Amino acid sequence: MSIAYLNGEFLPLEQARISPLDRGFLFGDGIYEVIPSYGGKLVGFGPHIDRMKEGLSLIEIGLDWDHQQWRDLCEQLCAKNGNGNLGVYLHVSRGADTKRYHAYPEGVQPTVFGFTFDIAEPPVADKTKAKAYKVSTTEDMRWRRCHIKSTALLGNVMHFQQGYAAGNNETILYNADKLVTEASACNVFMVKNGTVFTAPLDNQLLPGITRLMLLDVLKKYTDIPVKEEFFSLADLMAADEVWLTSSSKEVAPVTHVDGKAIGNGQIGAVWEKAQTAFEAHRYDY
Repeated sequence: MSIAYLNGEFLPLEQARISPLDRGFLFGDGIYEVIPSYGGKLVGFGPHIDRMKEGLSLIEIGLDWDHQQWRDLCEQLCAKNGNGNLGVYLHVSRGADTKRYHAYPEGVQPTVFGFTFDIAEPPVADKTKAKAYKVSTTEDMRWRRCHIKSTALLGNVMHFQQGYAAGNNETILYNADKLVTEASACNVFMVKNGTVFTAPLDNQLLPGITRLMLLDVLKKYTDIPVKEEFFSLADLMAADEVWLTSSSKEVAPVTHVDGKAIGNGQIGAVWEKAQTAFEAHRYDY
């Protein structure tokens, strides 16, 4: 039985309850993070909590937990759930008011929730074992504050469903100018002539933690050139390699986009080098 945390108490997940007037339930008024943990070792803990605290500040939820409080919670959740390969889900909503009203209420306590779920073994840089991803593309129809990791994910869910319904693993998004921004639940990279490209951070995309870590690793520990600049959908289709990054996938190779093979349709050598470097430093952050 999975053990969860809710507002100061550890309890079986099945027993966790919130008010139906909780603004997280009514409005998606909250922030969340998912942190991988392998054998009790958290991946990217510091940057994940930095992003959570920034998100809470941006939507004006007052919760003054520091990094050590969040680390203690994560480590306790992992220990209580066996310290295996786990995703640690952290969720803070604004809390429950006495009525449904759009304006931020005063005097309510944030709801703090956490639980774990099983995840696969950490990815390895082996082209014979790596999962090759196939994706769809579509114009991004979400809101203009995608840099906030809000619990209001219906737009992302609908875009993901579009790719899923087509038999693919993800949906890559582009803006009105046909510039690639991100995917429904991942950041997007492409490789062209040995150089790695990814979109620069702005309100159109989430500042992914694996994105942050990968860029740092590539710059510090490899000779692979990296550029943070926008590229078009046409550029993506003509790329030598395409990757997705997320906390659960790490650096995921994409071999087909909208049914078209990328490069030779096989997992590429630059991916293997990048994932090897990421593996060596996944616990540094």
